[in-house]
Amino acid sequence: MATMQLTRFWYFLIISYIPMQCIMYVSLGLWIIVLLNFIAGHPVSIDYIFKYQEVNVKDVSGRLVVACFLLNSLISATSLWAIVQRTKLCLDFSSTAFFLHLVASLIYNSGWPYSASWWVLQFSCVTITCVLAEFLCMRSEMKSIPLGMSAKVDL
Repeated sequence: MATMQLTRFWYFLIISYIPMQCIMYVSLGLWIIVLLNFIAGHPVSIDYIFKYQEVNVKDVSGRLVVACFLLNSLISATSLWAIVQRTKLCLDFSSTAFFLHLVASLIYNSGWPYSASWWVLQFSCVTITCVLAEFLCMRSEMKSIPLGMSAKVDL
């Protein structure tokens, strides 16, 4: 019986990664459309999501890509809180989402990202996502714990 519950739990974890990754990419795409296309007037391209050369602080479009990733980490954290709802799993989910992004970037670029700014941005985003999601999950978990002793005990 315990093995069956553990197996269901692992299926839940594996299936939960799919919506997390979808939300991460959809919201990142929306941020890119809003900030780069509507505000800055740059044409939208999938390169902004996967090409590590696009992440820089030298030009306006590079800084906007950095802003898109940082804003997206806030959306990823709130979606992680809404889907997972467990503090212990936040690090696992956030690091897995960004690891899968690394794999997708490796495939898209046909090589390893050598830009230091890309690595700093990815580590910053995974940290923001994990810490904020843990904070939100911890607040939710603490709501269900009564802190006062309101029940009377008859002796």
